[in-house]
Amino acid sequence: MAISADLESVPLHIVARREEIDLPAAQRAVADLLTALGRDPHSAHLADTPRRVANAYAEMLTPREFELTTFPNDEGYDELVLAKDIPVQSLCEHHLLPFQGVAHVGYLPGDRILGLSKLARVVELFARDFQVQERLTKQVADWLQDHLDPKGVGVVIEAEHQCMSLRGVRATGSRTVTSALHGTLRENPSSRAEFFALTGLTPSSGVRS
Repeated sequence: MAISADLESVPLHIVARREEIDLPAAQRAVADLLTALGRDPHSAHLADTPRRVANAYAEMLTPREFELTTFPNDEGYDELVLAKDIPVQSLCEHHLLPFQGVAHVGYLPGDRILGLSKLARVVELFARDFQVQERLTKQVADWLQDHLDPKGVGVVIEAEHQCMSLRGVRATGSRTVTSALHGTLRENPSSRAEFFALTGLTPSSGVRS
């Protein structure tokens, strides 16, 4: 991640530092895959499919740049800030199939508070990649803890994986729930319980932290 400024002065400019996507090579690979699957990539219906697929994957794997806007916590606000039902879309790195759902992201402010839309931006920053849900959950929580320095951070992601719903057991509608907690939300039982209650979950409902 590239960071252009100090958190205490001006907003941080956040850029995901990843390998550049080679679109022509990706298009050739899609054409080869179609051939391997017994399809003619030059047919009328599939002729433009390699370009479309390559562009679609490039979009799904490229998070948007953003400014991490924070503000002094002048009022000394010390209660939980929670953004619920943030849409999550990512790609399972094992099957290259999508998983999607919602994230609930909360924190206990320290010296600074965060512009609320930035919680969704941070989720997208890590979701637009080849992922597993456990890693994605932890990355969001770790990043917020490191960059915001709050008293606590909690992240819960609920998602349905197409690698489960479209193939294998074909468990349509099944959700995977993961969590990651830092600071007071991990160490203090009442704060932990409050966080899970506000997300509509409980620590005993199968959530992993």
